[in-house]
Amino acid sequence: MFPNLKNLLLPISSIVILSLTSCNKEFKDDNYTAYFGGEILNPNNRYVLLLKDNEVIDSVLLDNKNRFFKKFDSLTPGMYTFRHEPEYQYVYFDKNDSLMLRLNTKEFDNSLVFCGRGDQKNNFLIEMFLKNEADRGYDVFDKDYKKFSRTIDSSYAVKKSFYLRRKTEIGWDEQFDTYAKASLDLNHLAKKEIYPIAHKRRSGEDICNSLPKNYYDFRKKIDYNNEDLTTYVAFVRYMTAMLNNIAYKNCNTEKDYEQTALASNIKKLNITDTLFKNQKIKNGVLNNIAFMYLLEDQNMANNKKFLDRYFQLSTDKSKHNEIRKISSAAQHLKPGNKLPSQEFINTFGEKVDFTHMINGQTVVFFWTMSSKSHLEAVHKKAHDLKVKHPELNFIAVNMDESKEDWLKTLAKYDFRDTVELHASDLQKLKDEWVITKLHRVILLNADGTIKNAFVSLFDAQFEEQLK
Repeated sequence: MFPNLKNLLLPISSIVILSLTSCNKEFKDDNYTAYFGGEILNPNNRYVLLLKDNEVIDSVLLDNKNRFFKKFDSLTPGMYTFRHEPEYQYVYFDKNDSLMLRLNTKEFDNSLVFCGRGDQKNNFLIEMFLKNEADRGYDVFDKDYKKFSRTIDSSYAVKKSFYLRRKTEIGWDEQFDTYAKASLDLNHLAKKEIYPIAHKRRSGEDICNSLPKNYYDFRKKIDYNNEDLTTYVAFVRYMTAMLNNIAYKNCNTEKDYEQTALASNIKKLNITDTLFKNQKIKNGVLNNIAFMYLLEDQNMANNKKFLDRYFQLSTDKSKHNEIRKISSAAQHLKPGNKLPSQEFINTFGEKVDFTHMINGQTVVFFWTMSSKSHLEAVHKKAHDLKVKHPELNFIAVNMDESKEDWLKTLAKYDFRDTVELHASDLQKLKDEWVITKLHRVILLNADGTIKNAFVSLFDAQFEEQLK
């Protein structure tokens, strides 16, 4: 899949080259030296962050050639995350690994490639990630049970063959296999958790009671208390899908589909408290439930009841203030309120008064240059909706730091159905409008008041929100 690495990596400093020759070097048992570096094409900012369990452990600056390099005198083997805002990916370090990467922010995941000591395991991870991403379409949930099972089992078999082949060729250890196997299995099993609810919502057919009696037997084989997986995205996605499924397990009645987000999310908290014995993992899952609830629930008046139960169960004091901050900010985004004031500039470089731009029902969406596929998809969706609902106004807010690059990007397109704006203070916008993900839309009434601050343009029920 990957091209010749010799042609990919441009010449780098002799000290970096020297570090990479450590592939054949013998290290003492107590030597945990490791190296991490690389090149970022079209960088969004001037630094790369390295994180462990979502906590920043180092920040490395890019030089004038957009390269970075860091020697760690002691780096514990395990899974890490590197972040070049707003994107991130995983990087796994064995003892004394020397890893270099190269990527282009225009195609962050697809362009990422590693070389150096430890590169094969990391290239496997990104290949498996891309296979899973290519296989995340929702059309599969429209199928009846037999066709659904055949489809996902066939896809799983192909990826399992790839996993087994690379495991044999590379010969990785059990610690790394925890992540490799999770990226294979948990993405597959998440589909099985999603299927009953997604099928009913998309097709109208209730299949919950007609599933085989052993349908959920796979749950018995999952280790819910493996600390290594606490923040690993495959595990987090699976747990989210499973908890949603269990919370709505009596999905055969319309009443349960119409139960409040408050009731279902408190139920998720209680299930988590029962299911997980490892407190660190329990806290991680509780935090995820809280973040999702506070960002997507519309019944904000019930937040206090939810948070009271969350604080009873969570012992992760470090996240409590963050949860309270998001809850407080979200309270300002209740229907009927005005959006907190922000400064924007238009494509002519002029400061604009956002409130004066609202002269009808308005859809505000967000995009970034680092996600080209989303950039194009969200603008196309806006165009399609404008054709169907010409009375709607669309405001597109760019979430990148560079105004110059924003304008260069817009020059490549012909977005006639949207007003394009750039935030003057990006962090203030993120904090006060609670922007934590791109797939987020704010729907405003004609008088500028909030109709719904937490919706998605790609939600199948979005047009119902316009009524």
